[in-house]
Amino acid sequence: MENKIYRVGMADAKVTQSPGILTTIGLGSCVGIVLYDPITKISGLVHIMLPYSNKISDNSNKLKFADTGIQFLIDEMIKLGANSKRLVSKIAGGSQMFSSKLNSDIMNIGERNVTATKEVLEKIGIPIVAEDVGGNYGRTIEFYSEDGKLLIKTIGYGIKYI
Repeated sequence: MENKIYRVGMADAKVTQSPGILTTIGLGSCVGIVLYDPITKISGLVHIMLPYSNKISDNSNKLKFADTGIQFLIDEMIKLGANSKRLVSKIAGGSQMFSSKLNSDIMNIGERNVTATKEVLEKIGIPIVAEDVGGNYGRTIEFYSEDGKLLIKTIGYGIKYI
């Protein structure tokens, strides 16, 4: 069976079964959150832009936020047959893309996205088994549902699997 590639845009999510591949480009301050059931090999990827939906008035796109995006992913994966108790996570992104002399929350959106992602996953009880976050560079990621590997591509910082 051929690997089908599912492209996930900003504030978007997709789920797949093995041997599907989930990919998203342009993770700067955004965070790519992969959830994976290693038994059924069902996986999901959400590309979040902001930490919490309750902190902003225009929150109609649930996939834009860590809290509502992760929950959406879990719900969609369960529909395909994943077991929420077996889910593990890999996360990437959350860069500080612009240097700032101001240590303001607005400029630290990448760090806030990573913090919110970790808080939401911990609250739900999904362990993070690998991460590649922070820095000041963008990432493109590909998740392989067949073996659970997350490929991380960067400009100037190489390519690696986590």
